[in-house]
Amino acid sequence: MTSVERAAGERGPVVDYLCNAFLPDRQALWDEAIAATGVNVRVRRGPDEAFCTPEGMVARMDALGVDTVLVPAGDLSAHAAVDPRDYDHFAFRWHEYDELTKHHPGRFGALLVVDPARGFAGVRTARERLETDPTVVGMYLHTHSWDRRFDHADYYPWYALCADLDVPIAMQAGTSGGLMASECGHPIGIDRPALYFPGVRFVLSHTGWPWVDEAVALALKFPNVYLGTGAYPPRHWHPSVHRFLAGPGRRKVLFGTNFPTVAHAAALDQIAALELRDDTRARLLGGTAREVFTRLGRTP
Repeated sequence: MTSVERAAGERGPVVDYLCNAFLPDRQALWDEAIAATGVNVRVRRGPDEAFCTPEGMVARMDALGVDTVLVPAGDLSAHAAVDPRDYDHFAFRWHEYDELTKHHPGRFGALLVVDPARGFAGVRTARERLETDPTVVGMYLHTHSWDRRFDHADYYPWYALCADLDVPIAMQAGTSGGLMASECGHPIGIDRPALYFPGVRFVLSHTGWPWVDEAVALALKFPNVYLGTGAYPPRHWHPSVHRFLAGPGRRKVLFGTNFPTVAHAAALDQIAALELRDDTRARLLGGTAREVFTRLGRTP
């Protein structure tokens, strides 16, 4: 048994709650977007962490003990057709995702991409997908694409759909990674929706940075609000995340990469280096995700 295989066995089955489309054709898209905005975002390029085929990703998951990866998926909107850097292009298309689950059943789940610009027609289409495909385990809101606070009226029909079908919604919280307005990502915006929809599980992704304490406070306040670590490697987590995870938040934090901004191997190695209780580490890496994304237990 190799050291990698031994470490994977010690971690237990891992769930990554947020991984962008990893197919090789998306690398050029990321490069184009970063060059256009001039933002300091690193895209993984190492031999064991770069964009790859589905077979390559599954092999990587097997080596690292990653059981399931959740990927945003959706159709291209009219807005995305105009701007090739819109988030829809960075997510899986449904036909790509369907091929993924056909050839690798049980290894991937979809987060349906929220598009408030489509109005109730978008909600109706989302319901059809969620009611017919059990591998669609939740929703994902790329907050800054829409410049709407989490308590904006346009989102309430989507939250209501989550409540009706008992699926969670993850959303990017905090500052934008590109040159888009960031105010809409203030974590406090989830305060009223969490009150109005006590049965909906909300995941504040990206740790809410730079408003990390605000995100932690909301995850502490509400039983239905969770903190997602996607986009930030563990060595860069704010001290408040570490304190929350080691204390009252041991059942409220989810591991994610937001690949390609964080590599699976590096993130898992860094988590192994944290001084966490075994049960806390197990919950962080998969246990809490399975409680939040309850459809994972029913994914074939």
